[in-house]
Amino acid sequence: MKPIVLTKKQYVKEQERLEDELVTFAEWIRSTGRRLLVLFEGRDTAGKGGTIKRITALTNPRSVRVVALPAPTERERGQWYFQRYIQHLPAAGEIVIFDRSWYNRAGVERVMGFCTEEQYQRFARQVPELERMLIDEGIMLVKYWLSLSDEEQRRRFQARIDDPSKRWKLSPMDLEAQTRWVDYAEAKDAMFAFSDTPESPWWVIDADDKRSSRLNVMAHLLSLLPYQQPEFTSIELPPLQHRDYQRPPKETQRFVPMRYKVA
Repeated sequence: MKPIVLTKKQYVKEQERLEDELVTFAEWIRSTGRRLLVLFEGRDTAGKGGTIKRITALTNPRSVRVVALPAPTERERGQWYFQRYIQHLPAAGEIVIFDRSWYNRAGVERVMGFCTEEQYQRFARQVPELERMLIDEGIMLVKYWLSLSDEEQRRRFQARIDDPSKRWKLSPMDLEAQTRWVDYAEAKDAMFAFSDTPESPWWVIDADDKRSSRLNVMAHLLSLLPYQQPEFTSIELPPLQHRDYQRPPKETQRFVPMRYKVA
């Protein structure tokens, strides 16, 4: 398929259109009681967070949830590996998006030595079975891998170093990952070998161009289900309540100073 080349103005317009469509998509999921689970994985700086923000920009946070788990606690390290993820699975009518998922075990944990070889091999055996069970239960599972070149990743890391407002995004683990680029590439290839299955495939996105990748993910997600605009019941505003009421004097309240006023 030949891509549609957009100007910046057209890009903004198409992004807004897709965001509107995702509201309809999410409302259809809610009204039909379906369950959708979306996993985002990929290199650091690949744009996972920004893509997720665009997907959820206008949707209802009560039915579209983003899960980004911190490092496991001591108690969680003593649980079944998948246990802390299971509790966040979608209920009927929900979309849950994981910003990194159980595939941490096949990536950073394996490369950085945070899990044993035995734990990794157990994960490799169990994850296809787990995903088959989720699908058999009726949960639609979508897995995205945002692919990034080493040159573009270095450029984005340098941008974080140079911009104080982005410095918080840079961790010592990110810097260490630069010295282990090939290790991470090999870990990803091994992960795909056991987890890219016909019933639960990985969808790979070229993420070197952030704006293009965001639109491509949004459009692809919308293409996976035959969603329709749900029927909305007619709503009329009820009459405003009226009775004698006197507002308290302004001087009795603390107002935020008017530093700005838009013309």
